[in-house]
Amino acid sequence: MRTLYVLFQIRIHDKNFTVNNKQIGAIGEQYASDYLHNKGYRILVQNYTSRWGELDIVAELHDKIIFVEVKTRRDTRRGMPYEGVTRSKLNHLRRTIQYYILSNKLEKRKHQLDVVGILLKPDNSVGELKHYENLEM
Repeated sequence: MRTLYVLFQIRIHDKNFTVNNKQIGAIGEQYASDYLHNKGYRILVQNYTSRWGELDIVAELHDKIIFVEVKTRRDTRRGMPYEGVTRSKLNHLRRTIQYYILSNKLEKRKHQLDVVGILLKPDNSVGELKHYENLEM
């Protein structure tokens, strides 16, 4: 199986360099983590990986476990960032969340799934950040 990396040309401080989708995702996850922290969330885990999938951010707020999917885009040619959370992606997230809850003995805790959609400016600063809370799982 081949992995295809899509590269983008961006300009920062008059120097050209390329940023791939993984790097754009990491930039967005850091912005999302900072945003959540500033809103009072306690970040428990970032980039949790299991055989079932990945959780971008696991946080806690008011004794509730919040699973956060972060979608970051540099433009809207392929739609808004939140549109990247498809039914298939939700199924993977649901399975990974269930595994995380069971393996960490959190069955009695309330939990929810949130999405943070980030649209970056050409200089990789935040152009728009939207937080969608308590998605139906």
